Amino acid sequence: MLLTALLGILLTCSGTAVKLTIPPCDQHMFDSQVEDCLFGFNTSLETSDRQEGCPWPAVKHKYHKLKLCVDNLAIESWCKGHGFLVDDFFLKVHNMYFSGCGRIRDPPLSILVLLIGPMTFLTLLLPHLCVFLTTKDTEMPGSLGL
Repeated sequence: MLLTALLGILLTCSGTAVKLTIPPCDQHMFDSQVEDCLFGFNTSLETSDRQEGCPWPAVKHKYHKLKLCVDNLAIESWCKGHGFLVDDFFLKVHNMYFSGCGRIRDPPLSILVLLIGPMTFLTLLLPHLCVFLTTKDTEMPGSLGL
């Protein structure tokens, strides 16, 4: 125990104990350069054939590039894990580009007709088919079995 205390005092006095100082988050650098990442994402979305509604499957690779760019920028500017800068940025991106992804929409009319039509037709046809099959072998009264 005494040896550990003496070693600590020796390291502190000799200057070999290193103080770890982490620079503060450079939010101005992050804010100014994150626009460059977003500009690249915007231009790649404009050049792609993006459909209205939810563009997610088509822009997955571009979104991954945006995430890497923003994460690297957060590390360079010492803002990774500082507050919610990165999270706030991606919330804005999601609200801007992916707000239509959570909505549930009805399929087109042609798909609805293909899904609903055959079952409706069979529902109306089945009782008539059952009556026909159960009465075809019975003889009508007054007939001679011809």
